[in-house]
Amino acid sequence: MDDDSRWSEEVQRIVERFQSCFDTMERYELLFEYANLHPSVLSMEDWDDENMVHGCQSRAHVECSLDVDGGFIARGGADAQIVQGLMAITAIAVNGLPPEDVARHDPSYVEEMGLSQILTPSRANGFMNMVKKVKEEASTLM
Repeated sequence: MDDDSRWSEEVQRIVERFQSCFDTMERYELLFEYANLHPSVLSMEDWDDENMVHGCQSRAHVECSLDVDGGFIARGGADAQIVQGLMAITAIAVNGLPPEDVARHDPSYVEEMGLSQILTPSRANGFMNMVKKVKEEASTLM
């Protein structure tokens, strides 16, 4: 990541894809596409009370760990495509980073993508709770 960049080049490309969307429906379709491309899905068999995201409208779970090189890994799963897409983009943004960087993670890319305008207040709140959980998990893994 460049020193003057707020996020990685990969996240910047995602932001640009969302910014080029013509309308709300196209943004939703792109979000669903990312839901299907999730880099680290948490299977339903691994969903439990410990990794549940509280305050989310849908059932959502996030499990965090470190890889063999000490890079952060966020695995997530949700029963709603919108939430799964948001989890996928967040995983792309944080996976592989040092946990110290994840603990300071700024999800402002969601605003830049134009998603904050299309998310219901409860979905936006659920997303922020998911980010909060990821950041808290990163803090415990430092």
